[in-house]
Amino acid sequence: MSDTTETRPVGLDEMVEAPAEGAAIPPAPPAPAATTRAGAWSWWWQGLRPLVLRLHFYAGLLVGPFLLVAATTGLLYTLTPQLEQLVYRHELTVPVGARALPLQQQVAAAAAALPQGTLTAIRPPGTPGGTTRVVFAAPGLADGYSRTVFVDPYTAQVRGALTTYGEWLPLRAWFDELHRTLHLGDVGRVYSELAASWLWVLTLSGLGIWVIRRRRAERLRRTLAPEFAATRRVRLRSWHGSVGLWASAGLLFLSATGLTWSHFAGDNVSALRSALHWSTPSVTKTLPPTPTTAAAPPAAAAGTVGIGATADRVLAAARSEGLTDPVQITPASKPGQAWVVAQVQRSWPEKQDSVAVDPNTGTVVDVLRFADWPIAAKLARWGIDTHMGLLFGVVNQILLAALALGLICVVIWGYRMWWLRRPTPGGLAGAPGGNQRPSLGAVIVIGVLAVGVGLFEPVLGCSLLVFLAIDGIRSHLRTGSGSRV
Repeated sequence: MSDTTETRPVGLDEMVEAPAEGAAIPPAPPAPAATTRAGAWSWWWQGLRPLVLRLHFYAGLLVGPFLLVAATTGLLYTLTPQLEQLVYRHELTVPVGARALPLQQQVAAAAAALPQGTLTAIRPPGTPGGTTRVVFAAPGLADGYSRTVFVDPYTAQVRGALTTYGEWLPLRAWFDELHRTLHLGDVGRVYSELAASWLWVLTLSGLGIWVIRRRRAERLRRTLAPEFAATRRVRLRSWHGSVGLWASAGLLFLSATGLTWSHFAGDNVSALRSALHWSTPSVTKTLPPTPTTAAAPPAAAAGTVGIGATADRVLAAARSEGLTDPVQITPASKPGQAWVVAQVQRSWPEKQDSVAVDPNTGTVVDVLRFADWPIAAKLARWGIDTHMGLLFGVVNQILLAALALGLICVVIWGYRMWWLRRPTPGGLAGAPGGNQRPSLGAVIVIGVLAVGVGLFEPVLGCSLLVFLAIDGIRSHLRTGSGSRV
């Protein structure tokens, strides 16, 4: 099929079936309501279509590099769990012994290896062949980073010490920072927010263009699958559209969950969750006032021996409440607070139960089960863990890798299509819909949406308003009509 036939705009009125050849044509009845609605929609889409085409084209052209970086770094990030097991094998694994030593001895060994640190968390091994992680705040570390000492639970031998970010070891922490900020701090967060913000716009606009273009019944197969026997540009467009269609649900998911880590939109997401009581709940750490509670020093001042002994007492109390491995023990940071033991398994089924324990008596003062979390908090937890490739293990990693590869291909195909219709003298940079003017109503609607979205996603809203302004000025100054679609 030629390019001209392939790219001809299709109106919804063409979906009405024609009478069979040779059949008598009855008088035309009054237009049904459905036909009237279809005609109205066709008119509306014809007014909106040039703007959507140019928006998809120029946004893809300008945001494409950011999407390529995000997809490539995300693809590399999906490989880190297996790489960590190879790179940090010595720190993470030990021969299985007959019996694990008390945490008191293990913490003492870790503190001796890092005397300048302040203990902030203890993570007993989650498997028989794993090491105990003792986490310290240490001078000279960036915000969010800690120094973690790895101890053999059977011999109390220190296997090594690494700088960690949360629960991530250095390798994954480096790739995580690369994916989120390109190691540029808060300035770099704007890159990821720009990519995440525009990803859903490009996905939805691409879906609209692709599906409406090929909505006729005989084009269903070519909507879902790429074409092979076609001209080069048509073939590229079919791969771009069909792969984008199949990846659309995953791309929308990555965009929505990725925005939770962004700078400006992420703060708005947190504020919205807090206002709607969708935040992740936590156990109550405040202890009832008693003479013992008032006299109890915070963990930082209790000394290594005291912390280790208390950790054994607190862990035993958590076990009595049914908290199985893996868990993390967090000492109290000031007097009058309970220690917290929380499950940290983020694969399916998730283990996220937590308890607050009085460090003086070993009494459980509060229990929070994951089953009792608000559904919105559960969805947020599942969404974030899926985005990070944690919830479904290797299957999750494979799906994320496939999405990343699909996005990389779609962006490259998009640039290739642009190159094939690259700027010519007197042309508008080869843009589809380049000379067609959108209706005033379409511009107003998109403008209102830009303002509304901008209140929640400032990076997207501002860049979208800039696009509308430039497009309006160009349309006003440019003469002539017609486009190469």
